[in-house]
Amino acid sequence: MDEDRIETLAVHGGERRPGPEGSVVYPIYQGTVYSVPSGTDYHDLRYIRLNSTPSQSYLHDKLAALEGAEAGLATASGMAAISTALHSVLRSGDHLLVGDCLYGGTHDFLTHHAADFGWSYTFIDPHRPDTWEAARTPKTKAVLVESITNPLVRVGRLPEVAEFARANGLVGLIDNTFATPVNFRPLTAGFDLVLHSATKYLNGHSDIVAGAIVGGAEHVERARTTANHFGGSLDPHAGFLLARGLKTLALRVRAQNENALRLAEFLAARPEIEQVNHPGLDSHPDHARAAELFDGFGGMLSIRPAGGVAAAQKLIDALRLPFDAPSLGGVESLITRPAVTSHAGMSPQDRLALGVTDDLIRISVGVEASEDLIDDFERALAAS
Repeated sequence: MDEDRIETLAVHGGERRPGPEGSVVYPIYQGTVYSVPSGTDYHDLRYIRLNSTPSQSYLHDKLAALEGAEAGLATASGMAAISTALHSVLRSGDHLLVGDCLYGGTHDFLTHHAADFGWSYTFIDPHRPDTWEAARTPKTKAVLVESITNPLVRVGRLPEVAEFARANGLVGLIDNTFATPVNFRPLTAGFDLVLHSATKYLNGHSDIVAGAIVGGAEHVERARTTANHFGGSLDPHAGFLLARGLKTLALRVRAQNENALRLAEFLAARPEIEQVNHPGLDSHPDHARAAELFDGFGGMLSIRPAGGVAAAQKLIDALRLPFDAPSLGGVESLITRPAVTSHAGMSPQDRLALGVTDDLIRISVGVEASEDLIDDFERALAAS
């Protein structure tokens, strides 16, 4: 089905035809244990913790189809995907290059635990290829970046990152949560492993926690073996909901792309807003690159209102439609201040160095009518 468009892949990719007992909807296999054919390798036993039950295999195939990958793996959370992938490619004494603007959980994982595993790491600027070689050491084994950064929605020199990794024998990893395979497929740009917090856009309904690792069969199998030992497997019912959510991924993300751009354009024209970050705006420093690489600019934006933290919180409180809540990627719009939610684990100095100011507001735009969202923001700006 490689020739099919993403809308078709989302519905039909990885499906069993015919399904069990002729079912169009793939069922939940809730069982934890299955009969074992003689001579079966341990990691090929059908067992939930080994990520090999019929429900899991079906979901893995669907995830792989969406990213155009050889294989996929679902995990218990996005952080399980990130930590499992890193453990699968790094050993004690190894060195990692990592983008300097990261999701707070990833930043906290490295800054709090990398030394415990014997890893070292160096933050690099994904926009400056001329600085990467100086950061590489003989022990560097991998490089990790985000396709669209959280929460400043920057877009780095992604093909150059992948090329740098290949040229130096490094494993190229990329967190594609914000872009989704609808807007960007990193494997075609040369990356080895693509990571997702499937809690977000892949599921799209704010009702499960899950993660995903997709890529070449050898890399994913190494990640699966690692996950089997750490135990971060996904519950069958959560996997069923994720597979169901994936079928509408393209429809949801296309709508969110359009809504976010319209809202960003509206806010950029308002005097009450000092800064709007969205790669679809001509004023965004990475607009040209995003237009070249992506099929859509994503459903995320961040803003800084005039008046600092007090004005930011007043705006959030005055809105009627977006929920004041962390996370992102659901059908409903969400709004939050990353300094007190997603990036609260970082020191104030580290947040400020990245541009994550206390008054920065992150908006995850849903699939509501864009006119209603804009009306809501217009009313809230007047009230606040």
